Amino acid sequence: MSILFENVTAVTMDPAQPVLKDAFVAVEGTQIASVGTERPAGEFERTIDCTGKVMMPGFVNCHTHVPMALMRGYGGGCDLHTWLNDYIFPVEAKLDDWCVAAGAELGLAEMIASGTTCIADMYMNTEIIAQAALKAGISADLACGAVYFGDPADFSPETCNDCENHIRLFENWHGAGDGQILVDASIHAEYTSCPPAWEWVAGFAQKHGLRMHVHVSETLSEHEKCIDKYGTTPAQILDKYGVWQNGGIAAHCVYLSGGDAELFAKRGVTAVHNPVSNLKLRSGVAPLFFLRDCGMSVALGTDGVASNNSHDMFEEMKTAALVQNYSFGEDHSQLSAADILAMATVNGAKALGRDTGVIAAGKTADLILVDFTAPNLFPCHDIMENLVYSANGSNVCMNMARGKIIYEDGEFLTLDLDRIRAEVTGYALPHIFGGK
Repeated sequence: MSILFENVTAVTMDPAQPVLKDAFVAVEGTQIASVGTERPAGEFERTIDCTGKVMMPGFVNCHTHVPMALMRGYGGGCDLHTWLNDYIFPVEAKLDDWCVAAGAELGLAEMIASGTTCIADMYMNTEIIAQAALKAGISADLACGAVYFGDPADFSPETCNDCENHIRLFENWHGAGDGQILVDASIHAEYTSCPPAWEWVAGFAQKHGLRMHVHVSETLSEHEKCIDKYGTTPAQILDKYGVWQNGGIAAHCVYLSGGDAELFAKRGVTAVHNPVSNLKLRSGVAPLFFLRDCGMSVALGTDGVASNNSHDMFEEMKTAALVQNYSFGEDHSQLSAADILAMATVNGAKALGRDTGVIAAGKTADLILVDFTAPNLFPCHDIMENLVYSANGSNVCMNMARGKIIYEDGEFLTLDLDRIRAEVTGYALPHIFGGK
C-alpha cells in the first residue's frame, strides 16, 4: 500500500536532519520511499494529516519475555533469584501452548499500543510466540534461551530439549514473513546452563550465522558466583566457548568487570539496559557512561512484564536518563534526550541487524505518531525532551510496522483484544494460578 504522511514533524534519528518540520514522508510497501519538505509526485492510496502529531521511528524493545504479561505484578517485592525460584519458575512449569499464545498476544497488544514495532524476545514455546508476532505485524528476533541444569558430563544435544528447540525454531521460522521473524541463538544465562551447552549453542550460531541473546551479569551475586566457580566473569567464560563470535545482545550488563565491556565492544555485542526491571528487582544500575566509554553500543529493553510491570518504552527512556544522570552523571556530561532516543530506536535496530530505527528513504517503514496536543505534551519547547521526559505510551495514536498500520486511534487492526482478554481470564490465568 502507498501512504503519504503530510504536515509531518519528524524526529528522524538521521544525523543529517534530526528534526524535520513541515515535511512529507511517503511509504511504499514495507519501505519509506521518500522524506523531505517537497510533496513527492504521484498518487497515494491514503494521505494522513499529521498536524499536531510528532512522528518518530517505532521503538525497538531489545529484551523481552512477552508471555510473562500473564504474571504482571506477581511475586513483587523480591530480589531476582527469590522471585525466579519461588514465584516465576513454579508458575512457568504450568504453561502450555494456549497460555503462551494468550500471554504473547496480550504482551504484543500492549507493546503495539505504546509504540513498539520490533522486539528481541527470549522465552519457551517460542514457535507459539512466532505465530503471534507474525499475526500482530511487528518484527521479532526470537530465541528460546537454552537451559540445562543436569550434570555437564551427561549433556547431549539429543537429551537437551533446548537444542532441539533451537533446530526446530530455526528451520521453521528463520526469515518467516519475508524477514519479519528472525531467529537468534540463545543461552538463558551462565548460571542456568553449563559449558557443553554453551559450546553447542555457540556452534549452532556459527554454523547458521546467528546472533546471540544472553542474560549477563544482572546481579552482583550471579557475577561473583561465576568468578568463584570458573575464575572469570560470565562474559569471559562464555567467550571462551565461542558464544560471542557473531556478536549479539547481552541483557542487563549491570556488573561487568575485568575487561568485559572492552570484550563486548570487540565482539560487536550490544548491552541492553533494562532500567525499570533492574530497579524493581533491586539488581542495580548498568553503568551506561562506562559502557559507552569502553566502546559498547547500548540499547533499551523492558524485560518481562512480571519484573517491570509494563512494556512502555517511554518509561524505560525516562528512567534510563534519570538514573544514569543521578548515579553516574557527576563525572560525565549529561545523557542527552537524543542519546536516550537512539538507545530506544536506531541502536536497537543495529543490534538486531534490522534496517529500521531511522526515518529515511530506503529504511523499513516502522513509524509511530505521538499526539502532541495531549496535555502532558503541551507546551513543547524541545520535541526530544518531551518525548523522553513527558510522553507515555498512551500518547501513541498510530503504529505502522513494516509499512502496515497495525494500530490507530485506539483500535487494534491485527489483534482482537476482546478475544485475548477472554482467553487470558477464561483459560490462562486459571490454568497457571488455579483459584488465585
